[in-house]
Amino acid sequence: MPHVAFLPSGLGSFTAFFRLASLLSSSSCKITFILVQPQASSSKDPNISSFFLKHPQIKRFDFEIPPPLDNGGCTSQDPFIKHLEGINSSLHLLNRILDSVEPPAPVSAIFSDFALAATLTQIMAFNPPPLYIVSTTSAKFYSTVAYLPVLMTEHPNAFSSSYLRDLEVPGLAPIKRENIPPTWLDESPFNYLVKAYLLPNAQSLPKVNGVFLNTFDRFEPETIAVLRSGEVLSNLPPVFTIGPLEPYELEKKGHHFTWLDEHSPESVIYVDFGSKGAMPADQMKELAKGLVICGYSFLWVTRKNQDEKDYENELRDLFGDSFPKEMNSNGKVLKGNVNREDILAHPAIGGFVNQCEWDSVMDAAREGVPILAWPQHGDQKMNAEAVENAGLGLWIRSWGWAGEKLVKRDEIRDKLTEMMTDSRLRYNTKRLKEEARKAGAFRGTDEVIQILKSPETPRNY
Repeated sequence: MPHVAFLPSGLGSFTAFFRLASLLSSSSCKITFILVQPQASSSKDPNISSFFLKHPQIKRFDFEIPPPLDNGGCTSQDPFIKHLEGINSSLHLLNRILDSVEPPAPVSAIFSDFALAATLTQIMAFNPPPLYIVSTTSAKFYSTVAYLPVLMTEHPNAFSSSYLRDLEVPGLAPIKRENIPPTWLDESPFNYLVKAYLLPNAQSLPKVNGVFLNTFDRFEPETIAVLRSGEVLSNLPPVFTIGPLEPYELEKKGHHFTWLDEHSPESVIYVDFGSKGAMPADQMKELAKGLVICGYSFLWVTRKNQDEKDYENELRDLFGDSFPKEMNSNGKVLKGNVNREDILAHPAIGGFVNQCEWDSVMDAAREGVPILAWPQHGDQKMNAEAVENAGLGLWIRSWGWAGEKLVKRDEIRDKLTEMMTDSRLRYNTKRLKEEARKAGAFRGTDEVIQILKSPETPRNY
């Protein structure tokens, strides 16, 4: 029976890790899940606690990392970098942690994420279990990051304002300048993340045994084919498509919205920009007005933790004279965490307005829900391009990144209407749903198990 140790860094979503752990556990794999502390107050996160309560067969291990000593142990005040350096400085304890698992069982493989690739490949160079990376982004964005070491060697000024060309990755369509994450550009105050975080981990990718992509071949066929052919880089590890990863049982028992039950099939627009997708206040107001005047019912999920009075005031500020009438009849606004997959699976949902966080994209593909892509930051424009190319949704490039342009309510209304009425788009999404279900994580999980049972694939040391 394979024994897999999951070690997410905690710097991104846990969704893909939890789903894969649940699926492997249900397929008779032994799972040890290492939670790095402190990471996003994980000990207080109800979703994390609920996952382990629902999966008592999965061994949870809380890996405490010491705080930096009077700020002298960290090279940056950025919380992201501080957290990353704290983990990396403590990973030398990993073998001791794995040896403490009860009952004792040799680890067949470690599943981690890109953020820890550099340190883990060093630690396990002479005493490995196989190391696999679980990618939480599109194949297009992964390919771009994997090629960074070559790109920055050949074009050291690639992210300067004087470098006006598109980025070229072998075998892939050129990456437009406007699609490069703003934090990569030299004028960004966060551009140090490229060299401090992205580059060393990308340089370590040839040393891992494989990369699991939460996507499927029909969704990104050209990119996946190029990765597998070695055209991007000949020494990259093999990639395995295991998406769309299916929700675990806990997620399927999400809140049942009686309000949605009152609506006809494919008549409601679902708006959700995730936990980090907040828009500028003036853009939020235009979006609110666009939702009201488009004439479709809408369910808008916000992520602010406010008391009821502040929350009601915000709604009045957003919707003006339309509140509360529109909230009772035409729209519903929810705050806090919701079950996204459960909402997308509801027959009343006919469209999804989202920033193209990759977990959301895969959930929409699995349920056949069209997306109006509105990227806000990071990998999301490259993800949106994948959405457009696959036929899952619309992407209006002129809307730019968050805060670059104030998109007016009339334009928002027009694109919402197009998403909801485009028969060709809806046909494409239904076909994608069929392909997503055929690909499915059950097939992908079987492939993962076969990989774990096969002789170890040597790494490129």
